[in-house]
Amino acid sequence: MTRTLAEWLAYQEGVNPRSIELGLDRVRAVWQRMGAPRVAPYVITVGGTNGKGSTVAMLEAMLQAAGKRTGAFTSPHLLAYNERVRIDGRDADDASLVAAFERIETARLQGAEAPIPLTYFEFGTLAALDLFARAGVDVAVLEVGLGGRLDAVNIIDADVAVITTVDLDHVDWLGPDRDSIGREKAGIARAGRPAIVGEAQPPNGLLAALAAIGARVERAGVDFHVERLDHGWCWRHRDGTAMQLPDPALAAPVQYANAAAAIAALHALDAGVLGAEPQRAVAAALGRVSVAARLQCLGGDPPLYVDVGHNPQAARALAQWLDGAPHGRVHAVFGALADKDVAGVLAALGPRIAHWHLAGLDRDSPRGLPVQALVDILHAALPGAVHDAHTGVAPALAAARAAAVPGDCILAFGSFFVASAVLASGAA
Repeated sequence: MTRTLAEWLAYQEGVNPRSIELGLDRVRAVWQRMGAPRVAPYVITVGGTNGKGSTVAMLEAMLQAAGKRTGAFTSPHLLAYNERVRIDGRDADDASLVAAFERIETARLQGAEAPIPLTYFEFGTLAALDLFARAGVDVAVLEVGLGGRLDAVNIIDADVAVITTVDLDHVDWLGPDRDSIGREKAGIARAGRPAIVGEAQPPNGLLAALAAIGARVERAGVDFHVERLDHGWCWRHRDGTAMQLPDPALAAPVQYANAAAAIAALHALDAGVLGAEPQRAVAAALGRVSVAARLQCLGGDPPLYVDVGHNPQAARALAQWLDGAPHGRVHAVFGALADKDVAGVLAALGPRIAHWHLAGLDRDSPRGLPVQALVDILHAALPGAVHDAHTGVAPALAAARAAAVPGDCILAFGSFFVASAVLASGAA
């Protein structure tokens, strides 16, 4: 019986009782049974704590501006699963994903031994690789879902690895400090191949692990630089290459670092990958690139912004943006998962938020924090903070709209569940 896409996704959630099971043996075995075709002539993997989705989108846009056929794999999705797999900037259709899942299922069940259990994420990773190989893309850009060394994406030997940032997140899986997490993220690099480090002050654990692998490390602030100008900015490489570029269309100051890492990756990949006029391709891409829920403005007065920032580093980036953006009072619609450093997120934003509209996410996910837990954390982290409590995102957003006046702004953030609920509501 042929399953629909929705039926396949529901089925996958029960194939492996663990939603996360790090390790490459199972997924590699299924990929080999599928023939392990070459995914693309060039493959770029993008790992890191924050900035992965934006960097993937910038790479995708730059390559498309140069006339290259691209495949991009990201996760999680916001509104539709199809968002995870893009070919030439278009989401994969249901029929293609279903066909890929059928091929994966055949491979994992074949042989006399017991079926190979795959997680939901591993099914999706294999589907993306399969579809990119069949589509004949020129460059595949693969976002690493969690960590690096043991993530399913790492069955592919990338030509260039990008590590955007390293900060505390998923500590139960990756380790308790930046050095431990950096060592895990370094695992996507390969000996003798470029590894782009996108932050200026990476942890020593990351650099030591990259050196042990034998990767050709290129670091922000050492091998390539961002020079802000009165109008636009300049990307400079230690080899003398320079590009004068427009400001990224994506909001937030951190997007300059993401753009710089993306350019460095393509520069290291192949001098000709962006064609005869690389600066022109990069400039065209930066001026039009967009990523849902990365400080996405949904309009209105007061304006509504939605962002997927859900850890302290992302919150610090939001704080930096708020410090430079003209607005009145900031109303935050905020919800979080239980395994996140919620207190760290709240403390990073601190007095910049005039009113917290807290949303319980326990109805959206087993990992979602109920609203009373959010209230308790807020009281401890920011005593006296003005707030109200709601059982979900919709009532929290309605309360923010009612409380805000023209000149204020509303910032909905804290989890993909918050972002997807706001976008699904048609809040624009």
